[in-house]
Amino acid sequence: MPSLEGSSAALTWVVFNVRLRSVVMSLVVSAGLVVPVQPALAEGEAGAYLAARAADLAGDHRAAAQWYVRALAADPANPRLLDAALRVHLGLGKLEQAAGFAELLVDMGRTSQLGQLVLAAEAARIGEWRTIFTHLEEGRAVSPLIDGLSQGWALVGTGEVTRALSTFGEVAETRGLRPFGLYHKALALALAGDMEGADAILSLPPDQGLQRTRRAVIAHAEVLSQLGRNADAVQLLQDTFGADLDAGLRDMANRLEAGEPMPFTFITSPEEGLAEVFFTVAGTIAGEAPEELVLMYLQLAHALNPDDAEIILMMAGLLDRMERHQLAVETFNRVPTTSPMFAMAEIGRADALRRGGEAETAVEVLSQLLRNDPGNGAAHVRLGDVLRSLERFEAAREAYGTALTLFDGDDPARWFIHFTRAIASHMLDDWPQTEADLRAALAINPDQPQVLNYLGYSLVERHENMDEALDMIERAVAGDPDNGAIVDSLGWVFFRLGRFDEAVEQLERAVELLPTDPIINDHLGDAYWAVGRKREARFQWSRALSFDPEEDETARIRRKLEVGLDQVLIEEGAEPLSVAHDGR
Repeated sequence: MPSLEGSSAALTWVVFNVRLRSVVMSLVVSAGLVVPVQPALAEGEAGAYLAARAADLAGDHRAAAQWYVRALAADPANPRLLDAALRVHLGLGKLEQAAGFAELLVDMGRTSQLGQLVLAAEAARIGEWRTIFTHLEEGRAVSPLIDGLSQGWALVGTGEVTRALSTFGEVAETRGLRPFGLYHKALALALAGDMEGADAILSLPPDQGLQRTRRAVIAHAEVLSQLGRNADAVQLLQDTFGADLDAGLRDMANRLEAGEPMPFTFITSPEEGLAEVFFTVAGTIAGEAPEELVLMYLQLAHALNPDDAEIILMMAGLLDRMERHQLAVETFNRVPTTSPMFAMAEIGRADALRRGGEAETAVEVLSQLLRNDPGNGAAHVRLGDVLRSLERFEAAREAYGTALTLFDGDDPARWFIHFTRAIASHMLDDWPQTEADLRAALAINPDQPQVLNYLGYSLVERHENMDEALDMIERAVAGDPDNGAIVDSLGWVFFRLGRFDEAVEQLERAVELLPTDPIINDHLGDAYWAVGRKREARFQWSRALSFDPEEDETARIRRKLEVGLDQVLIEEGAEPLSVAHDGR
């Protein structure tokens, strides 16, 4: 018979387990989730967990959230499930639900840095700033940077600005954290109305610890405008970003040049201040930390500052790179039509649609954007790209041509428009226009490896200006020596020139760089044949076939395997190769 103490503990666990089930189900309702039912998974939570993991690994947070909740309904005290549910709900931007799962982990005595971040953000969202202090007092720390900055904005939230400024100062005095502490101290000063104090910090040179990031410069420009120094603000934008400003910066510069006194709207509340902490961290770790972690910080920033277009654009772009194209489309859609960055968002949305297999919808998005903003050269370029992906080459060429009329004659970006229009013309078998655009691109950017390679390789295939083609491709390889396609071009021009030993050397290197490319393997087979290494030639042709070449290339490779390259050349009306060595 169990002891009374054991029975009491068991009863406590039962009560706790019942409460967990209740909380989990309330989270299901508040999230608006519909738990799917699949006959194969109806027998228990094991199937739900496996389905959740599969969806999670595939990057489908929506399905993963549903299946994790289903698994939790059967096993609410499973910390692994709670942690996973927290993460995928945050990945979907559902901060309140993520906080609920984080609270359950805390109740179970589990520590989770992500959970602590979520709870801090949720406390800020609902104005319970003292909760952040309580968590820190309980030892629920994340890092000196995040803990210090979070405490500073919590103090602003409770009206203790002087203590907040001191806290930001302490962060700035911590080794390696000076730029972050100074930046947030300047924002807090500006929010409190001390524009002179904010300007003093934001004017510090980079060697004193304050970096001129895009965000810091925008905040500084608003501060300068508040001080009646619009001309200085415009100069700051131009000195930092050059004369070619993007849509958001151009809108700001236009307003400043018109003499409009700009309010300080960069940070309008302590919640937005804490959002800037999360966004600062996301920008700092981007490219180094896992993309999933960067997304978590961006979702936290967005939850606290949902109207910030730059946060939205960075998050949407990240989702697109993570191949979560539908979520990216929905995120780009959050930028309002009134935002100066709306056109950038629409172009990004079109990119995400195209990459997600909805190219025709992308055309509709860009066409609508251009009906409202026909002078948007970047949108015309992107429309050309999408049309080219749909093999509507004439329409693509027209879009690129319109873009060229909209870009300044000295704009260095014009080389790329000429290059992409050349590709469209090449697909239309219009060699004169192809060559003209490629040479126009090189006139703007003479050492651009892609253009040098494209024109050089095209000349080789046309048996024209072979010496010039060789020079171009050698320059392309010098500019991008680890590009397998370009190294292949160098090997192929050597082959065309009858320099077969040199061709083998370059083509072997090209295969090392791009081992599964069917064209490069086919080229290496031809080169081996030319130097008498016929067994190796047949091996390379067989490898090329295994990598699914185009239909016409497949037939030619099969014929070479049957009768050899020399006979194929004779059948095509060409002279057979002069074999350098005896056959093997």
